[in-house]
Amino acid sequence: MADFGIRFFLCNILTCAIIGLFLVVKRIFRNHLTSRMQFNLWFPLLGLLVIPFLPFRPIDSFQVLLWFDALKYTLPSNPAPAAQSVQSAAISGTPWYMKDFALSADGGPLAVIGLSLFIVWLLGILAMLLLLTKSNLRLTALKKSALPLQNETVRALYHSCLRELHIKRRIPIYSTAFLKSPVIAGFLRPSVYLPIHLVSDFHAASMRYMLLHELQHYKHWDALAGYLMTFIGILYWFNPLVWFALKKMRCDREIACDAAVLALLEERDYESYGSVLIDLAEKVSFTPFPFASGIGGNMKQLQKRIMHISSYRKPSISKKLKGTAVFCVIAVVFGGLSPTLSTYALEPNHYKWDISPEKVSTIDLSPYFNEYKGSFVLYRLQEDTWQIYDPDYATFRSAPNSTYKIYDALFGLEAGIISPGDSSMTWDKTPYPFEAWNADQNLPSAMESSVNWYFQEIDTQLGRSAVRGYVDKIGYGNRQVNQDLSSYWLESSLKISPVEQVELLTDLYCNRFGFAPENLNAVKDSICISSSKKQSLYGKTGTGRVNGKDINGWFVGFLETPEDTCFFATNIHSDTDAAGSKAADITADILSHMGILL
Repeated sequence: MADFGIRFFLCNILTCAIIGLFLVVKRIFRNHLTSRMQFNLWFPLLGLLVIPFLPFRPIDSFQVLLWFDALKYTLPSNPAPAAQSVQSAAISGTPWYMKDFALSADGGPLAVIGLSLFIVWLLGILAMLLLLTKSNLRLTALKKSALPLQNETVRALYHSCLRELHIKRRIPIYSTAFLKSPVIAGFLRPSVYLPIHLVSDFHAASMRYMLLHELQHYKHWDALAGYLMTFIGILYWFNPLVWFALKKMRCDREIACDAAVLALLEERDYESYGSVLIDLAEKVSFTPFPFASGIGGNMKQLQKRIMHISSYRKPSISKKLKGTAVFCVIAVVFGGLSPTLSTYALEPNHYKWDISPEKVSTIDLSPYFNEYKGSFVLYRLQEDTWQIYDPDYATFRSAPNSTYKIYDALFGLEAGIISPGDSSMTWDKTPYPFEAWNADQNLPSAMESSVNWYFQEIDTQLGRSAVRGYVDKIGYGNRQVNQDLSSYWLESSLKISPVEQVELLTDLYCNRFGFAPENLNAVKDSICISSSKKQSLYGKTGTGRVNGKDINGWFVGFLETPEDTCFFATNIHSDTDAAGSKAADITADILSHMGILL
């Protein structure tokens, strides 16, 4: 909830920019679009405004290319029993792996801000729902007070209009004393409501225009548009630019409806139709009912509609075709912006991976992840190929937690704080919740038991400037090192994606950063899980624990064989029980079924 509050706030900044761009584009192409197309153009924008609430990030072109390649590689949906014996021998039997210790962190001030924003947003929605309920009750009261239209002349005219528009459905028509202008209300069971004063002051031409207008709303499903606009208005109750856009959309809806009526009339009748709006201008006000459409509107809207009527010309076939083409182009362009409005995509730590799709294939590993959200990434060094489960999560950055200790150890070695021959540190007698931490440590033992204080001491001696320098040098994730050197990698500012984990491990293995070989070997030895003549497995788990719950589990590493070296990263997310040990279990099952882990 806290994360959503922050991301939705950031999302609204982009939303305002997109609405501004939309209004500019719409104005530029207004002469190329028919009135109906100008109104329809709002629907892609409404779709964009729904994107932040989707529980996934909309696909982009890169993912589409990967999905076309998805059938190249699949794994068995039911893990075989043999996988358990492989896992036990290769990983679970190693004491190092079982010591997946993690301290709990709190959400911090950003989480408080995010939660506050989320609560305020919910309270606003509640207030909007109360206002909507009040308005809906008024509409319900109006429906109950309305009587079936008794005027036979008007009823005959109404049925004539139904036939003229080829509407075969029976749509009831009522008269009421509680309206100033006609409206049509209801989506599943629509009804037309006429003010009694208009029925009493019957004028055939004027009444026909009004009835045609209301029925055009039905014919073009404008009631559904009203529901969508109301829904968006509730979600974005705090955003004035969204409300401004919805106001413009309502005006365009009426103009499109006017154009549909004018298309049925002779040119000599246009002035009479405009006169009806002018005559109503002193009497009508914008309908207070959210789920009703009417011929009325506020004065500015009526002025704009009258100007449209005065300049209206029936669109030619070429203009309709041109308008359809322009509409499609604009809709596609703005549809392409959808990933940027996702609250998942707006996570400020989403890796923009630049790689040729030909090198990447997707694999379906959903049976291995079960209830967890997450990703698995595998890179084969000799083949220079990638295999990925869930490309979206593969580029999603989250806190590295203890997997960062691989690099922190290397920084300490490079700076001379520890050395391959002497990596000992003395425990300062501060009691910790894990017995293995309450003792003197060296690099192998600190890595084995994931001893936080050992690596925090390295950072303290390095200093924030040096830590930042090393993080920038290797390009670690988002490179964000906050003021607190004791926790920047523990569900805090520093974040990295599974793809980046694999890229960094590959660069580290090939020593592309120019570190001392003896230091690289010392780190490599400290994360060795198992070794034999056939293969050697290296890895490190990491667990993100917030408020006592394991929410972010990692297992990263590489597997050496005489033929190739495979680098991997598994990351899982859940509200609870998403620990590094779980990520390691998943990894072992996958690698064994791929025939990589023997």
